[in-house]
Amino acid sequence: MARVARLDVPGLLQHVIVRGVERKDIFLDDRDRMQFLDRLSEVLVNTETLCYAWSLMPNHFHLLLLPTRVKLAVVMRRLLTGYAVTFNLVHNRVGHLFQNRYKSIVCDKDTYLLELVRYIHLNPIRAGLVETLYDLDRYPWTGHSILMGNRKMDGQAVDEVLKHFGELVSDARGKYRNFIADGLQMGHRKDLVGINQGGRKATERDKKVTDYIDSRILGDREFMSGVLKDKTVSEKVRASVRLPELVDHISGILDVHPELIRQPSKVRLLADARGVISYIAIREVGYKGLEVGQELNIGPAGVSIALRRGERILKERTSLKEKILKELAK
Repeated sequence: MARVARLDVPGLLQHVIVRGVERKDIFLDDRDRMQFLDRLSEVLVNTETLCYAWSLMPNHFHLLLLPTRVKLAVVMRRLLTGYAVTFNLVHNRVGHLFQNRYKSIVCDKDTYLLELVRYIHLNPIRAGLVETLYDLDRYPWTGHSILMGNRKMDGQAVDEVLKHFGELVSDARGKYRNFIADGLQMGHRKDLVGINQGGRKATERDKKVTDYIDSRILGDREFMSGVLKDKTVSEKVRASVRLPELVDHISGILDVHPELIRQPSKVRLLADARGVISYIAIREVGYKGLEVGQELNIGPAGVSIALRRGERILKERTSLKEKILKELAK
């Protein structure tokens, strides 16, 4: 069965669920969890992605994210690839750590933000990892303890959540905690984690919401219709960074004429420029290799070589990568 395309556009609230391959544990000890959180924090800050809630379970985790500058796919690639490599090295294992396809659900922020914050942060209690709300207040493996002021993590959108409960932080925390307590008896909610990966016809009960249920979207008829009509997905993202403009822009930063880059040449300066452009276009913006090859007048093999070259260059010159991404985000 063909996979349904993700709805991946910056500015949309996304409930992300990632499971271990064959539902095996992806966190074996607290060192793994801390390593994951350090990486998550770094990725959130560097990509300017808002994280409203998160919860680490033994064999999966939940994130409630709102990418503002790059696609969710870029955020998740950076997070999952880096963690998997480190995990395999530490635990002397090989092979995939995560299921090949993480689950992401676009959510109506106005309606579901707080419901999802509560649902995600109560995961450890529902799973029996902690017993009481008092324990959860200090439990280090969800964002709840950070919202309660008992821990800190750069990148978590604490103020953005607490502002819904009051202007004064102390009062807001108390009201937030009461809100969490009200959800203790709710149990598992299928509507907040998606029904299936794809769509299904609505039942009579569903028709109060919409004539068609799409499990990639959590929202009412108006919200769902708006998202689907605007489902140019990658095209919308690319509208802000057109590929020819990306080539011209990076060429300017590298002080190389863009037309020289588009011509066959083995000159190192030009090959390096093609590598940097290929990496940024494919890994950071989300263009396909075929599209980049057509723009740079190189074949699939040439794109692969350029991509590896660009990755090596930007790994060594992190300041160049940051400069390019910052310029493209303007």
